[in-house]
Amino acid sequence: MTDPSSPASSTTSNESWREWLLTAEPHSRNQARLGRAYVTWRRFSENRLAVAGLLIILALVLVAVFADLLAPRSATIGDLAGARLLPPGSPGFLLGTDDQGRDILSRLLIGSRITLAVVALVAIIAAPVGLLIGTVSGFAGGYVDAVLMRITDIFLAFPKLILALAFVAALGPGIENAVIAIALTSWPPYARLARAETLGVRNSDYIAAVRLMGASPTRIVLRHIMPMCLSSLIVRVTLDMAGIILTAAGLGFLGLGAQPPLPEWGTMIASGRRFILDQWWVATMPGIAILIVSLGFNLLGDGLRDALDPRGAGR
Repeated sequence: MTDPSSPASSTTSNESWREWLLTAEPHSRNQARLGRAYVTWRRFSENRLAVAGLLIILALVLVAVFADLLAPRSATIGDLAGARLLPPGSPGFLLGTDDQGRDILSRLLIGSRITLAVVALVAIIAAPVGLLIGTVSGFAGGYVDAVLMRITDIFLAFPKLILALAFVAALGPGIENAVIAIALTSWPPYARLARAETLGVRNSDYIAAVRLMGASPTRIVLRHIMPMCLSSLIVRVTLDMAGIILTAAGLGFLGLGAQPPLPEWGTMIASGRRFILDQWWVATMPGIAILIVSLGFNLLGDGLRDALDPRGAGR
């Protein structure tokens, strides 16, 4: 008899579990969903750059959650008398200090929370709005489609940063208003994408069968069309995260986003531009942080695109 704890038994169990996930005839919805998720993860994990991007984003999340424990010093209180503009590697200051004597490493760690919060809030606000407008527009057609798409075109006619500046100027400076402004400028591409996906399926036999069963247009849009647009939307949102971070940093750089003494990375770059020639680390360190996180989101988005839509791989 084979010992259940033996390596051979474990290998057999793993193989049977894999066969259960990859079966061509699933016996339940859960089995089919788990199988699709397993196949998607296998495609994603084969892309080393995508895995690297995922690790960068996971590191950002962990740093944001445990920032209070990881930060060696206060992010807002500095030592003007004895620790002003110290270079990287100084005793007790790994990345140096700024013009207020504040530890740059601590400010970067605490500032990661602001960056992650902006990204998450914009995605939560903009993606559902764009998905709803795009699916309704594509499914309804006619005057509804024309009106909604012309509104979308108006938003797309302006560069995102310029439009965000206009909204922040109207709402007033602050991180909350910056999030609202970025969300208001981020939904049109999602609406366009969802509309294109909807136009491709609204006349399909699948939707016709649902209509014959008596489903209302609202149910068709919410229960049958929107789920089919989610994979493309997730990829687009992930790829747009880098742009959202740069827009938030741009608003902070111009003094319209997070206000001092909040350690927002764009605000840190703005405060360090006066010392860029002599004390380069004050502006360079938050710039490197923005670069790494933006690269992580781009790599993750590319990997998700190839995993969720293998037909588009290599485009």
